[in-house]
Amino acid sequence: MLSVLSSVVFAILASRRGCSPADVPDFAAHFGSKTRYEDSSAYRRLLAEPAAVDRSLPSGERCSPVHLTAVVRHGSRYPTVKNIRAMRQLSDLLRTASRDEGEEGERSAAWRRDVLRRWDMWYTEDMDGQLVPKGREDLRQLATRLAVSFPSLLGEESLRAGRVRVLTSSKHRCVSSAEAFQEGLHLSANVTLAVHYRHQVDDGLLRSFDTCRGYVEGVEKNRTALAEVYKFKRGTEMEALRKKVADKLGLPHRSLTPDLLEAAFFLCSYELAIKSLHSPWCFLFDREDAKVLEYKCDLKLFWKRAHGHAITLAASCPLFHHVFRSLDKAGRPRRSSDTPPEPASILIGHAETLLPFLGLLDLYKDETPPTADNYQSQHARRFRSSLLVPYAANVVLVLLDCTRGPHLQMLVNEAPVRFPGLPQEDAPLYRDVRAAYRHLLDGCDFHKECEGAAGGRGPNTEL
Repeated sequence: MLSVLSSVVFAILASRRGCSPADVPDFAAHFGSKTRYEDSSAYRRLLAEPAAVDRSLPSGERCSPVHLTAVVRHGSRYPTVKNIRAMRQLSDLLRTASRDEGEEGERSAAWRRDVLRRWDMWYTEDMDGQLVPKGREDLRQLATRLAVSFPSLLGEESLRAGRVRVLTSSKHRCVSSAEAFQEGLHLSANVTLAVHYRHQVDDGLLRSFDTCRGYVEGVEKNRTALAEVYKFKRGTEMEALRKKVADKLGLPHRSLTPDLLEAAFFLCSYELAIKSLHSPWCFLFDREDAKVLEYKCDLKLFWKRAHGHAITLAASCPLFHHVFRSLDKAGRPRRSSDTPPEPASILIGHAETLLPFLGLLDLYKDETPPTADNYQSQHARRFRSSLLVPYAANVVLVLLDCTRGPHLQMLVNEAPVRFPGLPQEDAPLYRDVRAAYRHLLDGCDFHKECEGAAGGRGPNTEL
């Protein structure tokens, strides 16, 4: 089915590399949720081995795809207002701070003047997380690759019939990403783009955490829920890095707070993601430094958006149920006179959408959770936001009509991934997948979990 297309997909992937490796920081794969899709290690593995998807199909059976559901993160974006303000504060500090005394201070001050001469604070608050042109291209290219891999679902016939359903979060970066994804589909099929984009806003699915009282009160507004993050910010690794970077900038140690240290790291990541530019801010850091800051990002996402608290996963129940209802409907036996199933459902959201969904699927869960005190033992952890939720991250579930019945294939960032409860098969029978998640399909009551009196206040006891 897909093997004849592998070389085409490889060509598309190779054309997407962007700037040459010499122009990219050697720690570009460690920017956490601000990592470019093409720098994530999953993408690089796919580039090296594009036929991996073919080999994940059921062996000895004839199969054809009948439905695809994709949960997709928006593309590269501008910083949010909060980050822009921190960046401006850092820029102002560098321009106004007095020099340190001594030879080292002189060298650092000279380095600082060089940075300021080469870089201006050009971010403005009205940018506030909007999609950038590179982000639109992220989604167009992803749509093109998926259309090449699954032409019977995302090709001309489906598009002309208006049967590819696109749902999006209300955030402008997601709406713009939904538009760009549709542009990519239409361009790949050589179909004239409709005047109006066919998408619907559905925050109930893609931002359900906003309306989950247990989550909002128990995690979002509860500082104790992120105790590990705050502890790590003041811990040994972050303190050493903060002083190291302050010395490079010629600043007193007390001036460079953990938040301003992170702002400098973000400036490096945003310049790369938005402009494909190896920014002078990047020269403040090396790979080991980046791993420390990546871990801080992972701690925050783990305890706020993923496995850390049971209510966080429960808040994503509506999305989980929606996805399996779509698969159920597509896999249901039907007469030849019945309307064929919807070929594809594209759901555009956020890192905060994908992470709890992956959590409900029981993916990327380490035996020992990340904490402020175990950084040194977590280098081989599976939960790495740089790997899981770079810009344009995606989880694709493909229902296959095979000789022995419907099978389900899962791709995470376009690479085949096995279901945790069925580790022996790449694309198991759909009924077996459903059985593995029956406890969630029959339970996972959003309203009960989110309105419960004690919702979200304790950690996930299943860790």
